[in-house]
Amino acid sequence: MRKNTKKWFSLMLAAAMAAGTLTGCGSGDGDKTQESQGNSVEEQTKEQSSGQADKGGEASGEASSQDERPTFKIVTVRWDGNWPTDFLSEGFMKEMEEKAGINIEWEIYSYGDWSEQRSLLLASEDLPDAFLGSITLTASDIAMNREYFVDLTDKIADMPNLTKAMEADPVLRAICTGRDGKIYSLPKRLAMRPKVNGDMAYINREWLERLNLEMPTTIDELTEVLLKFKEEDADGDGDPNNEFPLTGDSGAPLFDDLWHVLSPFGTMVSRDGNWMGLNNDGEPVFVPVQENYKEAVKWMRSLWEQGIVDPERFTQDGSTRQAKQQAEGGSQVGLIFGWTADSQVGMNVGQFEVLEAVEGWNGIHYLESATDYLDVTDRELVITKNCKDPDALLRWADSFYTDLASLQMTYGEIGVAITDNGDGTYSVDRPTDGTSMDTFAWCHSLRDYGPKWMDPAFEENVILPVEEGDGVKRAEDSINEQYVTLDRNIGLPMVHYTDEELERLTTLSSDISPYVNTQYSHWVVDGGIEEEWDGYIQKLKEMGLDEYIQIQEAAFAAYKESMK
Repeated sequence: MRKNTKKWFSLMLAAAMAAGTLTGCGSGDGDKTQESQGNSVEEQTKEQSSGQADKGGEASGEASSQDERPTFKIVTVRWDGNWPTDFLSEGFMKEMEEKAGINIEWEIYSYGDWSEQRSLLLASEDLPDAFLGSITLTASDIAMNREYFVDLTDKIADMPNLTKAMEADPVLRAICTGRDGKIYSLPKRLAMRPKVNGDMAYINREWLERLNLEMPTTIDELTEVLLKFKEEDADGDGDPNNEFPLTGDSGAPLFDDLWHVLSPFGTMVSRDGNWMGLNNDGEPVFVPVQENYKEAVKWMRSLWEQGIVDPERFTQDGSTRQAKQQAEGGSQVGLIFGWTADSQVGMNVGQFEVLEAVEGWNGIHYLESATDYLDVTDRELVITKNCKDPDALLRWADSFYTDLASLQMTYGEIGVAITDNGDGTYSVDRPTDGTSMDTFAWCHSLRDYGPKWMDPAFEENVILPVEEGDGVKRAEDSINEQYVTLDRNIGLPMVHYTDEELERLTTLSSDISPYVNTQYSHWVVDGGIEEEWDGYIQKLKEMGLDEYIQIQEAAFAAYKESMK
């Protein structure tokens, strides 16, 4: 492909394929915080250095004079531009640099404006040495700019920790191996994960009790409860008009609703933002043309007509939504969705309780469990052609594929966020600064991003508080784990495409995705889905829907073959 065409695809990608929000934190609306972190830190005593080395991964390089070490520029992205980033250049992370004998200069961007910045960066070819975190580059970014990135296929053998992890967990190799058999990025598997691996529904228990309502168990009962939240002054302040049974923001409303409020209709789609799911027979389908999707939209329209849905659902930004959920004196929202309740409503967490998955439209209790997307991903480290010593950078990356390094990459440093109990066990501490455990972890570690893998046997040695954060998430499994299914009505797993397929998907998505999004908000606010459904299907076919689905089916077939 000619270079100018390739740049065009990079620029198109952000608009055509970007979608959805990830769980575990709020979306980043802050300004870009591009920073170059300094390399100098206060000298540690010999005892401190020795003790800290025991807390990280296996040493894979000899430390040398700071001036003699190679320096690498690495780009990473943070969900929130206001979160601190000093942990990247001190403590545990700095020790890992020293053990590998390298220096790192971090360039940090916030998620809110990264899509545009990424496109400009790739088009300019002014590349860093590496990109860290699967949030930074999409699979299409790599495929459309293949010559920018280092082929790591033959270098994995020189990474002993990663090789060991891949032998124990073959999915790690499969997830980062393309359809051509080559590897251009490093993988990760998150540890301490629940069976119910997706966002949960939490209902305002305080409102239920005030109105003397029972916990809903079916979709009809849920509708009735939400209506009473709206009509009967659920918060008891004398104003029946300041409650929002359901809210949301304009970030990615259809994706959010498919994963969340519409889920009793079996509408889960891929977390990769491609509208694809697996139906009850385990077959890949384009969800927004299925009968269950149509019924889900009709139900959402009825909620809108009854005033149950926040009238600002499709127009407000994330900060406005958050202000309603975290309102001082009590949340103004009746039903929320999130990794944990505290990650969404903050100090109002005591008002909310897990809602057991209600009986859906066809008698099935649907629940998302996106294990192979949220837990295991590729693109956690991608090295560019500008890197003069990829092997040195890979030695550093390999040190994170150890138990203690992965633990600290997830929650923060031992001695800061984690206590070494001295008996082989480690306790993740509750924060004392007033923040939630979820927020504290994001502020003091790379959390969900970066190379990492923890031996499942070691996970038994990690103690999580049961009051909040991941400890709550795992404890809440008992409520809904009976409904977890990994072979039906879930989003399409993270599949690989050929370069040609990605090019076609980019082109097709540029028409299909905006149209699907627009029609959804139109049908919820204005109605008309019954009268317009056939024309909607025909329009999508004219946009190339059949080809789009064929590409996804081929990629899924290849995925299943790679898992054998």
